[in-house]
Parts: sequence; C-alpha cells; structure tokens
Amino acid sequence: MTVNLHGLATALAPHDLPQTMVQARAEAILGPKYPQFARLLSTFVQAGIERRRSVAPLEWFDDAAHGWAERNRIWHDGCAAMFTDAATGALSDAGWAARDVDVIVTVTSTGVATPTFDAVVWKTMGFRQDVMRVPVFGLGCAGGASGLSIAAQLAHGRPGCRVLLVVVEACTPSFRTDRLEKSDIIATVLFGDGAAAACLSTEGMARITLEPGVQHIWPDTLEIMGWDVDDVGLGVVFDRSIPAFARTHMADARDAALAALNMTKDDFDGMICHPGGAKVITALEAALDLPDGTLDLERDVLRDHGNMSAPTVLFVLDAARHTTRTGHFLLTALGPGFTASFVPVRIAA
Repeated sequence: MTVNLHGLATALAPHDLPQTMVQARAEAILGPKYPQFARLLSTFVQAGIERRRSVAPLEWFDDAAHGWAERNRIWHDGCAAMFTDAATGALSDAGWAARDVDVIVTVTSTGVATPTFDAVVWKTMGFRQDVMRVPVFGLGCAGGASGLSIAAQLAHGRPGCRVLLVVVEACTPSFRTDRLEKSDIIATVLFGDGAAAACLSTEGMARITLEPGVQHIWPDTLEIMGWDVDDVGLGVVFDRSIPAFARTHMADARDAALAALNMTKDDFDGMICHPGGAKVITALEAALDLPDGTLDLERDVLRDHGNMSAPTVLFVLDAARHTTRTGHFLLTALGPGFTASFVPVRIAA
C-alpha cells in the first residue's frame, strides 16, 4: 500500500543571521574568553553557510547570563510559531483543513514543551478534539527522516488515516558562551532554526510517495552527538569525528538498511541527505560513491539556512520537488544514538 505525501511546507524563524555578522559577534564575545578562538575563525568561512535564521535577535546572544528558563521560553515561543506556520503551509499544499487531520506527529529535540506543541497550537489551528497526538523527542538531526518514517508507518497501518508530521527545532537559544568548549564554537558556526511539515495518507494519488523506512544504530557511540544538561541549559555534544565516521561507516549502514528493505542501491536514482555540515556532505559523497558535487541541493540548503537539525532534510526534499528531478531516492539523516535513518521516497514527473 502506497503512502502519499500530499503536502509539504517549510517555515523559518523571524531573525536573519548573516554568517559575517555572526562571526563578528562571536569574535567580540568569545575571542577574549577563548584563547584558541582565532584558530577557529576560518570555520565560519569554510562551513559553506551564508545566513541562518533564529528565534532570538542577534543582540540577545550578548548576554551570557541567560539561564535554562529564559532559553527554554524563547525556544518554546519561537517553535510554537514555526509549528503553526509550517503546519498551515503543508495543509494548504495538501488541500486539507486542520479538522481533517487524524494524527499529529511532532518531532523536536532542542527544548522541553509539556503540553507539546500540537496541544499548544490546537485551538489556533482548529484541530479536532479526538486528534491523536504523537510527540517524538530526542532524535536530533535524524528526526526529520525518522519522523517521516514514523508518520508513514502510522498512515500505512491505518488506511485512509490523515497524518500531519511537524518537525520543528530552534537550536540557537542553546548557543553557549560560558562553557568555552570547541563544540560550542562549532554550534555557533553551524546551527539555525526552522520547521517543516508534511501531510501523509494512503488516499488518492500524489507526486511524492514513500515507504516506511528503517534505522541503523552503532554500538558504543553515545558520545558522538547529543546534549549535556546543566543549570544554564542544554550544551551541545558534537564530536569532531562525525565526518570521518560517516566516511568510514555510512556505506555499511546503507547496505544493511537496503537489505532490511529488500532493496539494493541499484533500485535508487539518487540520495536525499541531511546536510549536517560542509565536511559531512563531502564525507557522504565519498562514502556512498557519489560523484563530487552530487549533493548540490544539500549544499544549497546548508548555505541558505545552516543546519537546523531535524527539519533540514525535509528542506532538501522540498527543494528536490521544485526541480526537474524524478525517480526513486533514498532519504537519509544521521543523529544521536549514533543512528542513521533511511526512507525510500519516489518523486514522479
């Protein structure tokens, strides 16, 4: 039974962060505190990012005293707004009304919201009282791919059920100027805020169809990516080995996933990847035997939006559907666990 993607939309945070301005502000704030900062300045240029968006204005980051409550508040308010924007856009694209939705899958990892965003925006959106809420937390950058797989499995398991997937992250409130760790500098270089939403069901026909995907987790890799939690807030765990890890292990993970799906790499016309960073994109091309430059849409999304964590791969999917590209693609993302998530996606002419 085919799962159709009837609607897809993206949304961005309100505040523009040009990379040159972020670099200058980071140098002013972090340079005097972090003796090695000058050696890391080149990463702002090498990251392949021109601008990002944030739920907070640039001047908000001047105050190093923001605690957990303030960080989570600005995360919560910004994500609720992006949730509404992305969900409204996807519903419009699908020709659905909010009251048509039977299940809402909400994916986020960058803050804490209880009640979850589906309830926070429930009245504004106009969802039904009997809508099923499925919040998913902690998947990090893999959340867009895994969330798409979860939503597809729910739609597949209940034929005719209309599923709304909303993936929303605000990474920037967790930028830290107090820990002075290299991972915090890299986070300042890479991450931005955004959301994406998709409408899925087994009804009718759609240009994009997909199948429930699979995940691959590696043992003894918990330290590669995640959060440290302290009284100030969330502190990013972002190991420098990620590009090398992807180059070494991603092909085996892909092959294991394809075996589980009863497919081979020859069944696919290309890849749709989460652009975790410029070095990660290059590593994925090498690992997956893709010619240099193949992942051009991934580089475009990274350039214009940075790494928004979970929704980023759905930005790439949205970009792909607005090109002339057609065929069978394997959508993938890496995230905490350390885990790779894979979803087969078909884009028709």
